[in-house]
Amino acid sequence: MTSKSPVRSCDDVDETALSFAEIKALCAGDPRIKERMDLDVDVSRLRLMKADHQSKQFRLEDNLLKYFPEQIEQNKGFIQGLEADMATLAAHPHPEDGFAGMEIRGDTLVDKENAGAALLDACKEVKSSDPVQVGSYRGFAMFVSFNAFEKQYELTLRGEMSHKVALGTDPRGNLIRIDNALAQMPQRLTSVQSQLDNLYQQQEAARAEVGKPFPYEQELREKSARLVELDTELNMDGRGRSQPQQATAKSARSSVLSKLKVPPVHGAPDKTHKKEMEVR
Repeated sequence: MTSKSPVRSCDDVDETALSFAEIKALCAGDPRIKERMDLDVDVSRLRLMKADHQSKQFRLEDNLLKYFPEQIEQNKGFIQGLEADMATLAAHPHPEDGFAGMEIRGDTLVDKENAGAALLDACKEVKSSDPVQVGSYRGFAMFVSFNAFEKQYELTLRGEMSHKVALGTDPRGNLIRIDNALAQMPQRLTSVQSQLDNLYQQQEAARAEVGKPFPYEQELREKSARLVELDTELNMDGRGRSQPQQATAKSARSSVLSKLKVPPVHGAPDKTHKKEMEVR
């Protein structure tokens, strides 16, 4: 389900079947068969662990070559953009007990009620999700789009970065929402800086882990060699019996052609021949 090679297949351990050679060795009290079964489980487990280790190494290499550099540069760009937008916001403050003013369709409105109403009127002309510029506010260009799924208008303030606001039906309430979205830039900057620090830490940890050998390589090599040695001693071919036993059993069979060459006795049926033919 995860598409990772170490877990693409598995054996049902509840339905483990013994081969003929294994049953024979167990009946004979051969301790090598138990050793062989234990080694088979250990070697399978170690091979899965090695495959998982190699997959992790490949992912670490990909992250060091592509993922971390891209994410680090992206977050650096976010930081620069937020810092520039914070400077723009600081350069366009509200006057004491006043309103900085809003430009809508070329008209500058200094009254909050009129500015909020004009913004709602401009929104009514927007019918699609494509952003339409309707004015500017505190140094940021304002774009309005209609979210058909949420059935509401969305305002985007664009500087170096984009700052989105969901608009309501209250003119003054919309202005408060816009100011709150702009005031959240310091928190966004802190979050991006923390994410950048985390990326640097992950990058250093990946550099320390990449290239490390499989820690159980020696154990896997020794147990695999011993498993091959036991298979040779027990002479298992994987089909339940050893090769010499199969050869002996095959050579001990009587030839059907030799039976056919023997002429039957007239007057008396060859019961033995008939019985042998029926068995075959």
